[in-house]
Amino acid sequence: MKKLLTLFAVAAFLMLGINQVSYAQGETDSTENQTEAVDSTATDSTAAEEASTDEADAATEETGEETEEVAEEDRTFHQILKEKFIEGGPAFMGIVLLCLILGLAIVIERIIYLNMATTNSKKLLANVEDAMNSGGVDAAKEVCRNTSGPVASIFYQGLDRSEEGIEMVEKSVVAYGSVQMGKLEKGVSWISLFIALAPMLGFMGTVIGMIDAFDAIEAAGDISPSLVAGGIKVALLTTVFGLIVAIILQIFYNYIVAKVDSIVNDMENASISLVDLLMTQEVKNNKA
Repeated sequence: MKKLLTLFAVAAFLMLGINQVSYAQGETDSTENQTEAVDSTATDSTAAEEASTDEADAATEETGEETEEVAEEDRTFHQILKEKFIEGGPAFMGIVLLCLILGLAIVIERIIYLNMATTNSKKLLANVEDAMNSGGVDAAKEVCRNTSGPVASIFYQGLDRSEEGIEMVEKSVVAYGSVQMGKLEKGVSWISLFIALAPMLGFMGTVIGMIDAFDAIEAAGDISPSLVAGGIKVALLTTVFGLIVAIILQIFYNYIVAKVDSIVNDMENASISLVDLLMTQEVKNNKA
């Protein structure tokens, strides 16, 4: 009996030791598994951080490129024009700009003058006829004196010579019409000069720029693409600006010439109508 109890106690002790060993091994394995899990988690976190860092760098690069593109798009036409003007060189570009400023000044003055010189010749002729029928030549002259424009001035000169006969009226109208035509065309020749001068100055700047480029090639002893391209770019910018100035002034020049022709034709038609009116009035006076 004692032997059985002893064997049972030994067996229980052995079982308890085995369980403790198994529990210790289990804890060790669990710790190792947790360590591996932590290491795996840390590795995954590091990889995720590296991936996010790469993505952030790529996003930053894309944002920088987009910012540069937006900055380039946000530049106004004035800024781009100013930049190209500086790149073309202040020497010839300044002269071309001066041609543009002077040409536009004359253009603005002529347009204002021609618009003020435009009158309704039919209405003026009707008013002159009514004044002559009601108050004679003096009343008609007063109407012309109070009306602006070359047509009214020609009418006044013709009415002022009406007492000297129809032939004298015709000569006076033709002579004073030439004077008024000269006033209308005043300054137009300067616009044509600037139209011809601007591209010529641009071409001269181009030739000088090409000479400078070849001088740089000769001094360097080698043909560098950047060296040649820079000189040619500066040379061609002067030509571009010269052509732009010529195109702008040419458009206004054609408008002014067309306006002058229109006023001159109106003057001629109105002068013929005035002579016919005076002849009719003279016939009425002779019958009376």
